[in-house]
Amino acid sequence: MINEQIRDREIRLIGSNGEQLGIMSAREAMKLAEEAELDLVKIAPNAKPPVCKIIDYGKYRYELARKEKEAKKKQKTVEVKEIRLSPNIDTNDLNTKVNAAKKFLSKGNKVKITLRFRGREMAHIAQSKHILDDFAKEVEDMAVVEKAPKQEGRSISMVLAEKR
Repeated sequence: MINEQIRDREIRLIGSNGEQLGIMSAREAMKLAEEAELDLVKIAPNAKPPVCKIIDYGKYRYELARKEKEAKKKQKTVEVKEIRLSPNIDTNDLNTKVNAAKKFLSKGNKVKITLRFRGREMAHIAQSKHILDDFAKEVEDMAVVEKAPKQEGRSISMVLAEKR
């Protein structure tokens, strides 16, 4: 809220240089802001009494936008990469998939390992669970199982995350 929008009876006022001007009525604060040719801006509406500051509103909005943009820049997004396996995978193929998973994990991504069953393979789900366990053992030096293997329809999947 700015200027005339502030309808509180009493407010705590902070001057344009950051000095405390004390508790006063909103009208008095508005007069002080007009004398300084600046805006009265409510900074902390939930405080008792609300805190207002005499500042240039346009400059204030610009500073907020810049801080927000800077925070966004420092944010790191974590992607989930998926690796699909089949129950009749050979050891060399499994090693290739393990190396791919290690590469993803080293870049800071999470890896979802999906063991897909097709047709008659559905009859042998119990015998195939060891593939995911072997996979987890292969990458346990650099990854931790974030979500344990769980059957979802025609597939079993687990999520691995980089060790901290």
